[in-house]
Amino acid sequence: MNKKPKRQLNKFIALTGIALQMGITIYLFVRLGKWLDVTYNNGENLYLIITTLVGMGVAIYAVLLQLKRLEK
Repeated sequence: MNKKPKRQLNKFIALTGIALQMGITIYLFVRLGKWLDVTYNNGENLYLIITTLVGMGVAIYAVLLQLKRLEK
């Protein structure tokens, strides 16, 4: 039996999951920033900008960790 196609399919599924996780993480941080801006109305979108950048950092870090696991 040839296990190579199954392994490639597993990597494809994992990469799709990584993209989905990255999108959800950034989305949740954006929602948090919007909520903070509404709750603590400071007249600017400062919380939105900060939380979006933090969310992007967290998402990229999580992707890098998962890619390291895929290489093994």
